[in-house]
Amino acid sequence: MAINDHPPGTQTDFDAVEEFLTETLVPEASSRRAAIERADDAGMPRIEVMPNHGKLLELLVQMTHARRVLEIGTLGGYSTIWLASGIQPGGTVVSLELEARHAEVAAESITAAGLIDRAEIRVGPALDTLADLRSSGAEPFDLIFIDADKENIPAYIDAAVELARPGAVLILDNAVWHGAILNPDSADAAAIGVRRGLEAIGRHPRLTATAIQTVGSKGWDGFAIALVT
Repeated sequence: MAINDHPPGTQTDFDAVEEFLTETLVPEASSRRAAIERADDAGMPRIEVMPNHGKLLELLVQMTHARRVLEIGTLGGYSTIWLASGIQPGGTVVSLELEARHAEVAAESITAAGLIDRAEIRVGPALDTLADLRSSGAEPFDLIFIDADKENIPAYIDAAVELARPGAVLILDNAVWHGAILNPDSADAAAIGVRRGLEAIGRHPRLTATAIQTVGSKGWDGFAIALVT
């Protein structure tokens, strides 16, 4: 049977495949499970990356030999743990978080994972913190992961490129947003933010990029990945 002869997958199928891939390729460490549980206990939304995507972040950090990583959007620290797990000795993940309580919970989880020496959480509006990093002459970043409020994605991308070294990798999460990016007149501000972010990546003179659609326990989504030139 050719692959095109298979019936379309259902959400149940997507969930089952994700579970198989995770169990086969990405066994979940107790510290990462604990980070999700701690975030749940704190009442945070379950919008962290999936384990397979977290592993991709770790692999990208390792493949690029990143020493400085910028994360825009900490939440409960789950993705921060993945990023910090892949970073080189002496490297740092600078993670930006709006909510002080989220940052506090994330710091607890990162500490419990034994990675707090590789992570620095900065609290406040990300655009303000990004401006502070630029004005202070921060050392350029090798990899940047954007997973924060969608309305500001275009501004985050512009700031990220300014803070990146040539050859850095930029990853944008939620790049498909359940297909809502197709509607340029959507009433969903988040969908418009993602769409404009993708358009900003596509026209930026220092970025060359692609995007991948994904399905899984969190539905239809995807990510964009770009090289800073």
